[in-house]
Amino acid sequence: MSRQPLSSRSPGTPTLIDVAKVAGVSPITVSRALGRPEVVSDATRRRVLEAVRATGYVPNLAAGALASARSRLVAIFLPTIANSIFADTVQALTDRLAAAGYQTLLGLTGYDPQQEEALLEAVLGRRPDGIVLTGTEHTQTSRERLARVGIPVVQAWDLCAKPLDMLVGFSHEAVGQALAQYLLSKGYRRISVVTLDDPRGLRRYRSLTQALAQQGFELLAAQILPAPATLAVGREGLAQLLQAGSAGDAVVCSSDTLAQGVLAEAANLGLRVPQDLAVLGFGDLSCAAHTHPPLTTVRVDGARIGHAIAEALLARIADPTLAREPLRLDVGFELIERGSG
Repeated sequence: MSRQPLSSRSPGTPTLIDVAKVAGVSPITVSRALGRPEVVSDATRRRVLEAVRATGYVPNLAAGALASARSRLVAIFLPTIANSIFADTVQALTDRLAAAGYQTLLGLTGYDPQQEEALLEAVLGRRPDGIVLTGTEHTQTSRERLARVGIPVVQAWDLCAKPLDMLVGFSHEAVGQALAQYLLSKGYRRISVVTLDDPRGLRRYRSLTQALAQQGFELLAAQILPAPATLAVGREGLAQLLQAGSAGDAVVCSSDTLAQGVLAEAANLGLRVPQDLAVLGFGDLSCAAHTHPPLTTVRVDGARIGHAIAEALLARIADPTLAREPLRLDVGFELIERGSG
């Protein structure tokens, strides 16, 4: 079947048949290309998408979901987008889902389980094919609701003994222990913390404190600050520690963004890093290797987490029996030593 010019389509709101005429394929092929792109060739899908753009056709996704019992929608809940610590995970996740014909809906929880509960209430009405939650701390209502609806769920960026369903993450307690071991091995004894009041950052802080205590050392002080992480918050954290005389000889930050703020405040006050004050971050953001001095930090493979989440969701959607053996993946982490400590 040859392609028809755009002018041949019927007047009014463009239809799937109009798209088929412009693309030179059958209406069922258009439907498959939009709803199940994995069953058509890449060339055919490109032709259909070009025709969609040319005609201005808007697919009726609700009708498609009713017909196929799938919405082809995955909801992703993040605490914040104020910094890029989750960027690699989201990019890898959305790229893989898009290649499989899925759209993503992003919700921001603000580190608040109650806000997450409200978002779930709104999103579940659209019957997503999968849900991705950041962390493992949720309200009892959220847990009960997710258990009832039977939608595949992946908890990310964390580990726990009793996950809701699938789990892809790493141990924040192990990160705290590794930081304590590293600092003590480098000879630091007077250690302080600048952290946000987010649950995972607080768990790393508590684990660091416990690990130091096991070796006979006490944490000097901690500044626990409200989210989101910004350079200004990091600067304020160090300023408060110094004002109280409790900065010590090493400051551990719950994110690279806070650590950059600490570095900026240290430079402003004429403190040498790491001679006067060592600074450690978390996340290994793209800028971490380019601060002055380069930031010692903890690297987590965010892209691997995102890809693993996507593959787990797609496999479960295709074969619900996989729920009998749900994914439990610990991606680990790596402490990256650079010039700041």
